Amino acid sequence: MSTPPAAGGRSHLLAFSALSASYFAHIGFFNPYLPLWLKDLGLPIFVISLLTSVQSVTRVFAPYAWGALSDHTGERVKLLRFSAAVALVSSLGLWWNGGPWWLMLVLLVMFTHTSSMMSLTEAAMAHLVAGDWGRYGRIRLWGSAGFLVTVLFAGEWFERFGMRHFPAWAGGTLAIVLIATLRLPDVREPVTHHAQAREPIGPVLRLPAVRWFFASLFFHVMAHFSVYGFLSLYLDSLGYGKGTIGLLWALSVVAEIVWFFLQGRLLEFLTMPRWLLACGLAAVLRLGITASCGQWVWALVLAQALHALSFAAHHTTCIAMVSRHFTGRLRGRGQALFTVIGYGFGGVLGVLAGGAIAQRYGFVAMFGVATVVAMIASGCAWQAQRLEAAPTSAR
Repeated sequence: MSTPPAAGGRSHLLAFSALSASYFAHIGFFNPYLPLWLKDLGLPIFVISLLTSVQSVTRVFAPYAWGALSDHTGERVKLLRFSAAVALVSSLGLWWNGGPWWLMLVLLVMFTHTSSMMSLTEAAMAHLVAGDWGRYGRIRLWGSAGFLVTVLFAGEWFERFGMRHFPAWAGGTLAIVLIATLRLPDVREPVTHHAQAREPIGPVLRLPAVRWFFASLFFHVMAHFSVYGFLSLYLDSLGYGKGTIGLLWALSVVAEIVWFFLQGRLLEFLTMPRWLLACGLAAVLRLGITASCGQWVWALVLAQALHALSFAAHHTTCIAMVSRHFTGRLRGRGQALFTVIGYGFGGVLGVLAGGAIAQRYGFVAMFGVATVVAMIASGCAWQAQRLEAAPTSAR
């Protein structure tokens, strides 16, 4: 039997870069424009928030289940291929307008499989880069580039031709994701590693620093779902066209790309826990500007530029901290917990509460509440960095 290329080799890096680009190209069109498509179908804001929250609901259970299975089998690549294939087939259901309940079922099946792909990919990539966050940034940069291309192109497409082609975009982008998974190297952890006893995760979760970190993650992502779930609708309500909305989304991704390109050098200036706090404070500023200055394009440009810290730097910081605390056999479950706690529980509450607040009090009030939630996240991050800096016996 031939020996596979060494982990971290050029072919592996290129394969994961292609998967990152294709996956986030799908997300780049789907997440920003799903609310606008649902609005085009004539659905009210709260129903739209319920349907967009399905993605977060699946992130409560799917990533940890898939992560535990990948830890047990080591077959992360095969699971990625299976998830991509099922997501593609299920997206065909978007062509039939069977009402909110049908759409909820279709999105549930599709998101159950796409939401698992992030944690599976992050676990595999964390193993691949082995703590080299400059290398991680170069791989993740391709995901940002993929997002940028589709969010811009889809915005112009939907502005010109309307939202009726949304299901075709879903199928086409998921087909590209499936092709990218088929190009991944067939890498599996050594059998001897899997013969070891299953390592318990409880002792790590009982560490105060870890609990404060996850609390910060929860509130940080919860606050950001005001952007993920409602920014497009907010800008649409202010009279911005779909092309302009796409450009503002693209600006945030450009900031993200710049961060990922430079993060190998920038991360050296602070410890990861201090970066967590800095990202929380950036989120407070970003959401506060969005809430109070939405009528001014220059203010929205500044707010979207802060995405470099409030999302990109925060994402890498969280992956690094999870990799630090959840090592070896815990890696898959640790990365899954990152998705479950942040984008699962935090996302569900963020979207549902945001939808209810926006429908009753308006989008400005919703972004104001999100700013307060980001302040809570920053307080939790301060506690986490204080505990991380303390002697081991004090934690």
